[in-house]
Amino acid sequence: MSDLGINKEKLLGQSLVFKALDPQARRDLAAFALVKTHAAGEVIFSMGSPGHSMMAIAEGVVRVEMVTPAGRDVILSELRAGDVFGEIALLDGGERSATVRAASNCTLVVLERRSLLDVLQRNPAFSIQLIALLCQRVRRSDARMLEIAFTDLPTRLARLLLRLTVTPPASPETPARRLSLSQSELAKMIGITRENLNRCLRKWQEAKLIDLKDGWLILRDRAGLEALAGGE
Repeated sequence: MSDLGINKEKLLGQSLVFKALDPQARRDLAAFALVKTHAAGEVIFSMGSPGHSMMAIAEGVVRVEMVTPAGRDVILSELRAGDVFGEIALLDGGERSATVRAASNCTLVVLERRSLLDVLQRNPAFSIQLIALLCQRVRRSDARMLEIAFTDLPTRLARLLLRLTVTPPASPETPARRLSLSQSELAKMIGITRENLNRCLRKWQEAKLIDLKDGWLILRDRAGLEALAGGE
């Protein structure tokens, strides 16, 4: 039932997608699942590679990335414990649609295509949950593309910083007051150059909205950033 100290069945039960499975189906799926670890910075799979598996995150954070036609690296999303990824290529049998990299040391439960498709055929509720997950990803992607195409840099950056400060273990009730992401990472998350991002941050530092100190980005005026974000 467990590899590397990870209870695969319990992890699947904690994921919103796999909650649709009855306990026996989760046990069956867990029996065929593998546990793999990845070090921070390691590529889990690359865009264009064959997609024969889907992963559930037991521990750590992963980043979904891609390179634009202009050659710019963009971070599409960050996923955490309980999230799943790799479902698109697994379901249609095509190539990976993005690169996924470990943002921290990660432990993953890997579900192979053959065993997962067998479970899908026997569990309509699970199929519906996967469809809902795909729809959620498409909606998020559409919103992101609209934001990049039609929103100016200060608004995008303010929205990003506010989102990051409520990401677990923080919350909307107790948002984080500082972030440790590099300027290169922040730039990739909103599809701009590091130089443009740095210029914006320096202006905000002068306006006392934020501070940059010892590798930290400190939010000094959250209300001011919310105004820039348009109420987000």
